[in-house]
Parts: sequence; C-alpha cells; structure tokens
Amino acid sequence: MNADFLDALRQIEKEKEIPLEVLLSTIETALETAYKKNFAATGDVRVRVSSSKGGFQVFCAKDVVEDVENDHVEMSVQEARSYNPDAKIGDVIEIEVTPANFGRIAAQTAKQVVVQRIREAERDRVYEEFGDRVGEILTGVVQRREQRNVFVNVGKIEALLPPAEQVHTEPYRFNDRIKVYVLEVRRTPKGPQVVVSRTHPSLIRRLFELEVPEIAEDIVQIKSVAREPGARTKVAVVSTDDKVDPVGACVGHRGTRVQSIVNELYDEKIDIVRWHDNVEKYIGEALSPAKSISVTCDEQTNTALVLMPDSQLSLAIGKSGQNVRLAARLTGWRIDIRSENQDAKSDSEGDSEAAAESVFITAPDEDTVLHLPDEDKPVDLITADDEDTVLHLPDSDESSVEADSGTDTE
Repeated sequence: MNADFLDALRQIEKEKEIPLEVLLSTIETALETAYKKNFAATGDVRVRVSSSKGGFQVFCAKDVVEDVENDHVEMSVQEARSYNPDAKIGDVIEIEVTPANFGRIAAQTAKQVVVQRIREAERDRVYEEFGDRVGEILTGVVQRREQRNVFVNVGKIEALLPPAEQVHTEPYRFNDRIKVYVLEVRRTPKGPQVVVSRTHPSLIRRLFELEVPEIAEDIVQIKSVAREPGARTKVAVVSTDDKVDPVGACVGHRGTRVQSIVNELYDEKIDIVRWHDNVEKYIGEALSPAKSISVTCDEQTNTALVLMPDSQLSLAIGKSGQNVRLAARLTGWRIDIRSENQDAKSDSEGDSEAAAESVFITAPDEDTVLHLPDEDKPVDLITADDEDTVLHLPDSDESSVEADSGTDTE
C-alpha cells in the first residue's frame, strides 16, 4: 500500500460518502486479523495505517517480566529498556513487528475489506433513506415480474410489490410508471428490501395530498377512508375553513383533481363524501350517491336504520352490497337499510317479514378500515372485485360522472 492506495481511498470517500477515517479503521482491523492468522501471532497486535503516506506498520504489545516464559507476549527488563530506558517490570512495551513479506497479504486484505465496507455503507444508506420514508408515496417504474412478485425501480433500489399488496385488476406492465405506498423496509442478508403497496388505504390519502393543496395545507382534512382496491373507495372529508367546500376542493374544477387520482388507480371509483359530527348526517352522506329519507341511530347497539325510497334502494346497496359495505366501514356503524315499502309492511304486518327483506351490514372491526388522521390504527387490505368506472360526486347535480377510461401512468 502506498500513496496511490490512499488517493483511491479518498476518491471512495468522495463518491461513496464514507469517511476516510472509517475506511482506515476498517482496514486496520482486517490487517490485524490477517497478521494473526498468517504469522500465528497470539499477542496484542495493532496495525497502524498512515493517513498521509498510505503505508502501514504492525505493532505487538509485550509485558515486561522478570522471567520470560513466552517471548511472543513477554520481554525481559533488559530488552524492554532498549526501547524505553525507564521500562520496569509490569510495563507494556509496544514494538514494531512488521514482516517484510506482509505487503502482498496486506494489499489483498485491504482491497477485500474496502469493497465489503462500500457494499455495507451503500446498504446502510439505502436502509436509512427509505426507512425514513415509510408511509410516503414513491414514483417508480415496473421492472420485472418474478413468480407472483412485481419489482418496481424507485431510484436506488428495486422495491418489492408482493401479491398481497397488488390490485388484481392492475396490469403492472414493463416500464409502467406507478405510484406506490412504502409499507416497510426490511434488513436482509442481501441488503435492505423496500416493501410497497398498491392496496393500502393510506395510498389514497397520500394521492389526495399530492393533488389537493388544501389537504396538504390541512385546510381540508381526510377523516376516514374505506377501500376495496381496484373497485371502489369512499373518502370522508371535512373543512377547517367555512369558506372552503371540502368535497369541491377534492373534486377540483370539472373533476380534474380527483380524475388524476382515478387515472393513477386505473379507474377505481372514488366517492368523496362530507364528514359530519352528526352521525345521522354522516351515515346519509356515506351512502352517497343514494339519497336517504331518514337515518335513525341506536348508540347502544351501534346500529343505524336507514329508510330509502324504493327507487334508491339498489343504488344504496350497490353491486354485491359494495356501497353499503363501504359506508359501514367508513362510518364504523352497523347499517340496516330498508325501503319505504318494507317500512310500511313493518307497520302493517309486523317486523319479522320486513326485517328478513332488509339489508343489514355490520361495520367491521377497527382493523378493516383506515381512520384518518389517526394512522396508528391497523389496516386490513381487501381484495376488490371488477366494476365499471364511475366517479360519484355527492354534491353534483348529477348522480354520477363518467371517468375517462384512459390511464395516466405518470
């Protein structure tokens, strides 16, 4: 090792952002191990690498004793005083023992440990960088499929999109640009592994933060999200400013803001509803686009009885019960939907027959719906069914607005 070697270390320090002192310390430790292995040294060995010239020296510490029994770790007082005139029994004298034939071994060892240290430093840097971004959105490019896993290039690493975090209706074609939610970062023997999701309800929240400045500025708040990935999502929003319409802010002029999110989600339906502290109003909004006649809540059973016009019943229920199911998840209430005819039948013929015909949806446990902004609550990821693409705007004059079928992969 020489000055050229030191110049190479300084270049590594600059390019890889690994301090020179760390590199030198790592090399010294490795050389100490190599010396003990190759020269059967058993004593206290220390290697010093010059930070100015790049050369190295090997030192061995020996105890000063009256009678030498092991000259590898001990020396007499007379020998010790040749190094230090004031040496006495009990002192420790460090002497240089650099072998003439240690240069080649040292060079090979240094190269190996530097390469290994660079690899470890890069892994640590990636882990720290992405570890701080858990819960955020990254934009990546689909690189490849391996079995059922999808790998997405997010810059310095390929993120893993496992089957459980994929939306089964999304194609994930090579070179597709997609936004992913950083679920976790794992340490593995092969380096850090970034696990991302396309199904997590928080993906919806982050997308709205990107598209709606009022949400990013906390003027409009997302109170709750219920999602069946690939099919439909309901988002409850509220404004902290009476002058700002929370639903309108999220929809944007002519639906441009929410349409960008719909495009990113491959035409997943998005219902934006107004959150109310009045539970009856909130449940009525959650069943949008259906318009209810009345909502009656029983706090003891956490059940809401919703009366619907006959013409709105199928809309309130939704395909395969999806609309009322998401409304129950969004609000956290058990929802019993009845039509006007069923309610009249209940009055005239008793409750049993009408109840048998009513739609009763139980709100799931806390782990099946994401309530925001309290992000500490767990989330259950749900597999969605295919559905037609319709964007429902509750405050619009129309019950639904058709979303463009094209997908913006940006």
